[in-house]
Amino acid sequence: MNNAAKTSRSTHAGSSSEGFDLGKMLLEGRAFFALVVIIAIFSFLSPNYFALENFLTMASHVAIYGILAIGMLLVIINGGIDLSVGSTLGLSGVVAGFFMQGVTLNVFGVVLYPSVWVVVILCCLLGAFIGLVNGVLIARFRVPAFVATLGVMYVVRGFALLMTNGLTYNNLGGQADLGNTGFDYLGFDRLFHVPVGVLILAAIAILGSIALNRSAFGRWLYASGGNERAAELSGVPVKRVLISVYMLSGVCAAIAGLILSSQLTSAGPTAGTTYELTAIAAVVIGGASLMGGTGNIRGTLLGAFVIGFLSDGLVIIGISSYWQTVFTGAVIVLAVLLNAIQYRRRPKRPTPTGGQLASPQGGGKA
Repeated sequence: MNNAAKTSRSTHAGSSSEGFDLGKMLLEGRAFFALVVIIAIFSFLSPNYFALENFLTMASHVAIYGILAIGMLLVIINGGIDLSVGSTLGLSGVVAGFFMQGVTLNVFGVVLYPSVWVVVILCCLLGAFIGLVNGVLIARFRVPAFVATLGVMYVVRGFALLMTNGLTYNNLGGQADLGNTGFDYLGFDRLFHVPVGVLILAAIAILGSIALNRSAFGRWLYASGGNERAAELSGVPVKRVLISVYMLSGVCAAIAGLILSSQLTSAGPTAGTTYELTAIAAVVIGGASLMGGTGNIRGTLLGAFVIGFLSDGLVIIGISSYWQTVFTGAVIVLAVLLNAIQYRRRPKRPTPTGGQLASPQGGGKA
């Protein structure tokens, strides 16, 4: 009886000690703590950093990274990777610039100037189509995600260069008499004193969070990312989910490209170069596993803000752009290292049987 009581007390003590683990808390909340440290350091180094207007300006820059990263998060939860998002971003801006400059129809001798919303919809459809190509290559033809999206990355970038002959579309503001004004609304205008790009990021984040946590699609996504074979045996439409996440990633990249072109008031074929790596870094910093099955919108947004606030802070205090690359790379390496430590410590979960699916919280392999 005494042995049983001792065992019970020791078990209770062990569970109590596991209830609060400072190391685990710091590890899992690393993105939040890193963001707090970045804000504190740069606020000390520059009196202009800790100001509402500066935060809003930096947030408008982060919006591009954040939108890209949300699309990348869906792909990574599924256990894949999408290297084509930077090129899709660039092509989206180029296509927008092409339409905003006017489309000449030589047969009829007229020049068409589509409205801004028509241009936005066409660019989003383009992003979805690029994602569809990625998804079909990976799901139907079993091409490894890295190879498929790498090839599509070069093809898409090549189309952007061919469309512009390597040049840049300038003056995308349009003309009122032609009915094609309003493109700068995405990059410069504010609603309730908040940049429109930040509001678009918030809307995409809310929709993405609902989809991941409150829908069958989210459960399917976590299940297929955690253990594709088990999910397929449980009735999850694995291939359809895979194609869907790549299409959503393409749409997010197209939206980010429109916002970036609006902020720059120009569209160049080289825009978005290496942005795919920034998106992946934001997802990893936010705590998602590159092996799939884990990750959430909140962590990914924190990761995007860490990268954006760090980059802008280095600019504000006058650090050389070369050192900015070094610091940003160091943060990414540290995040990957902590990510490896976190998931190496995590105990394996049993494979689901029957109709059981992985939890939307994505605790590990299903």
